[in-house]
Amino acid sequence: MPRSIWKGAISFGLVSIPVRVFSGTEEKDISFHQVHIEDGGRIRYKRVCDKDGQEVPYSEIGKGYEAADGRMVILDKDDFDNLPLPTTKTVDVVEFVSQEQVDPILFEKSYYLEAEGAGGKPYVLLRDALVRTGKWAVVKVALRNRESLAVIRPVNGVLVMHTMLWPDEVRDSSFAAPSADIKVNDAEVSMAEMFISQLEADFDPGKFTDAYREALETLVQQKLEGVPVPETAEAPTGQGEVIDLVAALRASVEAARKRRAEAEPGEPDAGTPRAEAS
Repeated sequence: MPRSIWKGAISFGLVSIPVRVFSGTEEKDISFHQVHIEDGGRIRYKRVCDKDGQEVPYSEIGKGYEAADGRMVILDKDDFDNLPLPTTKTVDVVEFVSQEQVDPILFEKSYYLEAEGAGGKPYVLLRDALVRTGKWAVVKVALRNRESLAVIRPVNGVLVMHTMLWPDEVRDSSFAAPSADIKVNDAEVSMAEMFISQLEADFDPGKFTDAYREALETLVQQKLEGVPVPETAEAPTGQGEVIDLVAALRASVEAARKRRAEAEPGEPDAGTPRAEAS
């Protein structure tokens, strides 16, 4: 079982769902070291200050931002720790949307959410409600000291969270659009449609493999033949309080109705603070 990378709670109206977050993907690419071709020695890098030429330990390294005019601002760990991140330990549900409205280009990384302690029942409640309504939950969450927009959706009985890029991180695609002067006729489109119908299938990612990686693994194994293996040195879950889900949800709905009534005739304010379960 993989290690969880984050523990917190989903704030679902007045219902709090304690969860653990696990990375939903892993890289399968083959990694290589940089070595000296002549003798196979590892290439090492030193962190050297360009002003005094001295090697600098990690404990003395900060993060610097250089302005356009050349001024340098140095930020240390305390600066980052003191930044206000209200979502540090809470996955705050902002709104619910139809899945067709979420452009996949925004997706960044996927995580599995596991209920913890007394979170099992509210977890199932949120999961089943999303299934029945066909909606995804839009949330804000802070992972590794970075606040992200994300969506939560049900997949095979599990809640999956996809962190997303912020809108200003997606480049304008207009530069890639073909010239408006380029036209195709109906016969050409019909032929393309015929080709598409011939290759139409139900998507099954399991039938695809990484041919390049397989060939690379074979090459590495062939080169390992006859090479001796180097010797190496050997080297409680608590239960939360039981909550009345129906009562909490009823209060959440009433609070949402009140906010909507106060916001009319304009659009509801998605940034309105939400009450959280104690």
